[in-house]
Amino acid sequence: MGHLADSSTPEKVSPRTLGQGSQIEVLLPKVSADEARSELAKILASNSLRDSEMLKSFLNYVVEQTLAGKADQLKEYRLGVDVFEREDSFDPRLDPVVRMAAGRLRKKLQEYYENAGQGDGLRIEVPKGGYAAHFVTVSARAADESDVQEQKVRQAADGATTTGRKWTLAATAVVLCAGLLAGGFYFRSRQGRRLTDKDTIVLADFANSTGDPVFDDTLKTALAISLQQSPFLNVLSEQKVSATLQAMTLTAGTKLTPEVARELCQRAGSESYIAGAIANLGNEYVLGLKAVNCGNGDTLAQQQVTAPSKEKVLNVLGEAASRLRAQLGESLATVQRFDVPLVEATTSSLEALKSYSLGAQALRENGPAAALPYAQRAIGLDPDFAMAYVEAGMDYSSLGEVDRAREYCTKAFELRAHASEREKLTIAALYYRNVTGELDKSVQTRQELVGSYPHESRAYISLGTDFASRGDYENAIKVTRRALQLNPDHVVSYDDLAGYLLATQRFDEARTIVHEAQARKLDNLLLHNALYALSFLARDAAGVADQDKWFAGRPEETYGLALSSDSEAYVGQMAKARELTKQAVDSAIRADSNETAAIWLENEALREAAYGYAAEARQKATSGLKIAPSSQGVEVEAALAFALAKDSARADSLTRDLNQRFPLDSQVQELWLPAVGAQSALDRNNITAAVKSIHNPSTNELGLIPFMNNISCLYPAYLRGEAYLATGDGTSAAVEFQKILDHDGIVWNCWTGALAHLGLARANALQSKGTHGADADAARVRALAAYKDFLTLWKDADVSIPVLRQARTEYAKLQ
Repeated sequence: MGHLADSSTPEKVSPRTLGQGSQIEVLLPKVSADEARSELAKILASNSLRDSEMLKSFLNYVVEQTLAGKADQLKEYRLGVDVFEREDSFDPRLDPVVRMAAGRLRKKLQEYYENAGQGDGLRIEVPKGGYAAHFVTVSARAADESDVQEQKVRQAADGATTTGRKWTLAATAVVLCAGLLAGGFYFRSRQGRRLTDKDTIVLADFANSTGDPVFDDTLKTALAISLQQSPFLNVLSEQKVSATLQAMTLTAGTKLTPEVARELCQRAGSESYIAGAIANLGNEYVLGLKAVNCGNGDTLAQQQVTAPSKEKVLNVLGEAASRLRAQLGESLATVQRFDVPLVEATTSSLEALKSYSLGAQALRENGPAAALPYAQRAIGLDPDFAMAYVEAGMDYSSLGEVDRAREYCTKAFELRAHASEREKLTIAALYYRNVTGELDKSVQTRQELVGSYPHESRAYISLGTDFASRGDYENAIKVTRRALQLNPDHVVSYDDLAGYLLATQRFDEARTIVHEAQARKLDNLLLHNALYALSFLARDAAGVADQDKWFAGRPEETYGLALSSDSEAYVGQMAKARELTKQAVDSAIRADSNETAAIWLENEALREAAYGYAAEARQKATSGLKIAPSSQGVEVEAALAFALAKDSARADSLTRDLNQRFPLDSQVQELWLPAVGAQSALDRNNITAAVKSIHNPSTNELGLIPFMNNISCLYPAYLRGEAYLATGDGTSAAVEFQKILDHDGIVWNCWTGALAHLGLARANALQSKGTHGADADAARVRALAAYKDFLTLWKDADVSIPVLRQARTEYAKLQ
C-alpha cells in the first residue's frame, strides 16, 4: 500500500500552512487506502477537474501507483508513456508534457482545497520535485478528536475493522452462518495485502446448501459478471482455468471447492481466489463471499448479506460484490462508475441466467453448436436478456450464419440498456461491425473498451478482427498478440493471429502459432483451416490430405469440402469441384446452416462465370439466393456472379437492394458495389464507366471477408485489372494482377489466384503490342512466361473449360 507498508511509525514532515491557516503534518503511514481513495473520488468529481479528463487520469494514476507501493516508479518517462500515451521513443527532455500537466494539476488541487475541499480532513498533494502522491491529514483539531481519529486510521490500516457495513442477523441466522463456515467456508481471518491491477483472481464454485439447483453455476456466473465490470480486477479466464485443471490431471468440469480453487490459484500464478456460499433460512437466503490469499490462506476481504426472497438474491449478490471490489483495492471512483446492478446488467430470471451459464460451459467444452440452444432458451425465459442475444449472435457468427448473427446483434443493441457498461460497449461494437458494417465506429468503440478495460482479452481479439477487416494487418497482429499475452489459453487468438500472419506472407510464423496452440491442447476448425492454407500454398499434397482427413466426418466437414472444391477449381478440375461443392452444400443443409450452403453456391457461381460457364453461373447464383435471400454475403456474391455472367439486369437489381439495405457498410459500399458496378459497365461495353467505378482502390481492399474460407479473393483488384485490359492499359492491368499473386496468403486457393496468371499474361501481351524494340521484347517474354505458368497450373484441367481454350489460343498466337 505504497508508503503505508514502508515503516511501522509515522514519518513526520515539518508542519506547513495550507488554506485557512491550519497546521498540517504528513502522516503517510497512518492514512488508509480507503480514505485516500475516498478523497480522490471527491477531487475527481469536483468542478475543479470537471473539464479535464487527462488531469483526472494523471491524478488517479499517481495516487494508485503510490498506494500500490510503486511511488519510486513514477518517473517522467513512465508517466509520458502510460498516462499521456506517448510512443516508446518518448524523450522527456524534448517533450515537456508531463511537467506541464503536473504544474496544472498542482494548481487544480490548490483550487479544490481553497473551495469545495476546505473542510476535508485529508488532502492529496503532488509536491514539486517528484510525481508521487502525498496524503496530508489536518491536525488543527481538538486533541481528543485527533486521538479518536488517529485510532480509527490505525485500525483501518491494520485491517482490524471493515468498511463499516456490518450485517446483523437474528440468532437463527447466526447459527446458519456458522453452518456455512463449517461447510468448507472457513479461512484464517488476518487481513492480507490488497490486490493490484496486475493480479488475477480465481472464482471458486458456490457452496449451495439450499437444495435448489437453480443456484448451481448461476451464482458463480453472476459474480463473474459483477466483478468483470471492474477495470481493476482481473478474473482468471475460463480457458486458463480449464488448462490449469488439466495440468492438475483433473477434468475441465471439476468442481472448484475452496481447496481445489486454492491449488489452482497457486498453479496459475494468481494472487487470490473468491469463494461463495448460499443457504436458505425460511424464505430468506444468506450469502457469503470471501477473497483469500492463495499463498498463505489469509482473508483479503469478505462480505456477508441476506436476501429477503429468492427473487432478490441477484440484487444482494451484486451489492456484496461491489463492496468486495472496494475492499480488494479498487478505487471508489471506478467502483461507483462501473457498477450496474446485477439484475440490470443481466436478467431478473435466475432460470434464464442458469441457462446462459450452461451455454457458456457448453461453448467451452463442445463449441458454438452445442452452446446455441442454451442461449436461445435464456432468451425464451427473458426476452430482454441482452447478453443472451449477444452470445446467440456470436454462436451463429462462429457457425457461419452471418445473417442470423446480425439479427441477434441488432436485438442486443436495442436492449443494451439492460447491460453493464462493459457489455454496452461490446454490444455497440458488435452492432457497428456485424449489422451496420461501420468498421471505423467499431474500431473506435473497441478502442474505448480496451481503454477502460485493458485486461479484456476478448476486446483485443475483436479489435484485431476490425483492423483486419480494414486491411490493417499490422495493427491486427499487434492487438491480437496483446490478447494472447493476456490469455494464452484462448484458441481464438491463435486462430486470428495465424490468419493475419498468412495475410502478411509470414507463413513460417503462422505455422509456429498454430503449433503453439496445439501444444497447449487447443484445437478447432480455424486452426485446421490455417494448416490447410499453409499446406496448399507450400504445394504440400500430403499436408492437404492430412487436413482433409481431419475434416472428414466432423460437424465442420462442410468447410473442408468447400476448401477441397476450391482447390480442385484452382487447377481447372471443374467436374471434381462441382461434385465437392454439392457435397459441401448438402452437409451444410444437414447441419441447419443454410446461409453457409448458399455461400458455397455463390462461390461456385462466381468461378463458373469467371471460367466461361455463364448459364451455370446464373443457375447457381439463383439457387443460392433461394436458400438464404436476406444474407448480405449471399447477395453481394450473387450480384457479382450475375454481372460476371453478363446478366446486368439481375446484378443491377441486387445492387440497388444492397445499397438500400446497407448504406453505411464499409465493405459493401467500398468493395462490393464498385466491383459489381465495374463488371456491369464492362458488360455494356461502357469501359470508361467501368474504370471510373473501380479506379480508386479502397483502404479496405485487402481486408478480411467474414463469410469466406480464405481471407479474401481480392475481387476488386481482379476486376480493376480486367477493366484496364479493356482500355488497353496493360501496364496498369499488370499491377492489379500482380497484386493478387503477391498476396497469395490472403487469396489462398480462390480462383482469382489462378486466373491472375492469365491476366498477367494478357497484360504483358498488351504491353508488347504497345511498345517497340527491347521493351516490346521484354514484355513478350514476360507474357509467354505468365501464359506458361497458367497452362502448367492447368495441365490436368478439364479441356472443355472456355477460358482454358482461350488461353491456349492466345499463347499459340504469341509464340
